[in-house]
Amino acid sequence: MDYLTFRERMYPMGCFNIEQVLLWEADFDRNNLTRWCHRGLLVKLRNQYYAFPEYRQVPDFSRYVANRIYTPSYISLHSALSFYGMIPEEVVQLTSVTTLKTAKFDNAFGTFHYQNVKTSIYFGYEIKTMQNGRGLLFATPEKALLDLLYLNPYYKTEQDMEELRLDEYFMQSDFKTARFSEYLARIGSKTLAQRAKILIKVYGL
Repeated sequence: MDYLTFRERMYPMGCFNIEQVLLWEADFDRNNLTRWCHRGLLVKLRNQYYAFPEYRQVPDFSRYVANRIYTPSYISLHSALSFYGMIPEEVVQLTSVTTLKTAKFDNAFGTFHYQNVKTSIYFGYEIKTMQNGRGLLFATPEKALLDLLYLNPYYKTEQDMEELRLDEYFMQSDFKTARFSEYLARIGSKTLAQRAKILIKVYGL
């Protein structure tokens, strides 16, 4: 198969895996992928996952990659807090929550970190639509914050909560305290509830 035929078929998918290629062309020569990567015509994202290099210029595409190369997963923690403008830092590494084992991948689109949670805690996300119509799975602001506290138990004092530097305007205007409490009750962790109580006190919620 020539590259142009392959590109015409696969380019609209954005990123894809070898199984999707084989569904289209059962006798596809996998060595083509290696050759095309060496020539810069494809980018390897992780084992068996690829994308076209032109997508590096597409806004938010790295977030789409985060959703696609390790599923199920949704973007959360600092990555989601930064997206919502809840913290001042610009986050380079994309961090997601998954029910699979903890993993990390580095490729031309960025660094992708996945943190494991129990299936019972895998909730509190919604679909955000990219400019090109693709959907992204993102934690809600309230779940992103709870995921952060749950997975990073060293946030436990008032000073720790202050050092998160959560945007006060967002916390007072857009943060849904009732949803936060509902999620907290669903998780059912006494230690997390205690730390959440301290955060609520610090930010006057």
